[in-house]
Amino acid sequence: MISALVSRFVILVFGTLYPAYASYKAIKTRNTKEYLKWMMYWVIFALFTCAETVADLFVCWLPFYYELKIVFIIWLLSPATQGSKIIYKKIVHRQLAKHEEEIDTYIEQASDKGYSALLEIGSRGLSYATNVVLTTAMKGQTAVADHLRRSYSLNDVGSNQLFEGPSPTDSEIVIERKQKKERTKKQSAKASSDLSSVDEEDDDDSKISSSKRQLQNTYSLEEKICNATGDSNVKQRWKRRSGDD
Repeated sequence: MISALVSRFVILVFGTLYPAYASYKAIKTRNTKEYLKWMMYWVIFALFTCAETVADLFVCWLPFYYELKIVFIIWLLSPATQGSKIIYKKIVHRQLAKHEEEIDTYIEQASDKGYSALLEIGSRGLSYATNVVLTTAMKGQTAVADHLRRSYSLNDVGSNQLFEGPSPTDSEIVIERKQKKERTKKQSAKASSDLSSVDEEDDDDSKISSSKRQLQNTYSLEEKICNATGDSNVKQRWKRRSGDD
């Protein structure tokens, strides 16, 4: 961890800031020799930065990895070694001169395709952003409407509960229904019993009235016989019966 921080500090100060200031001095003094020196350094440093980015991901676990980076930067900058000049003239310049035309062709194609791709990506990004804004606005409106609807419904429920009391549970509703059924059964049974008793009383009354009518008919018949015969015994017997009745 300490070696990584030290190597990063050395690369930042000695590999970036100092060469930048030396390049400024070369531009100011218009020294062609310094131009060439620092231009070669910046080419090698750019390649080093690309290689370092990949190496930090895969080979940073190697022993003395960060120390080797520090030594390499010092070797590039040192006037005694002139490492950047050596690498540029022996390796980089030859490879770039060999593939220069291909690289220029790739750069032109990339620039042309990049411009069209940039326009296409920009149009797609704009349409996507517009769709996102519209969908967000629509969802926001629906969410606000649902929130207002729920709040109004909750207020209505709260007011109804204040006036009507707490709502019964399912078990209470079932018990109440059973009680209602039992009450209706009892009422129907009582009504049927009342009707049967009334029918019995009516039958008794009808029987009594029919017997009374038979007696009256019998008495009227005997009275007629007494009047027709003039028998005093019959009259006295008829009076006794009528008195008993």
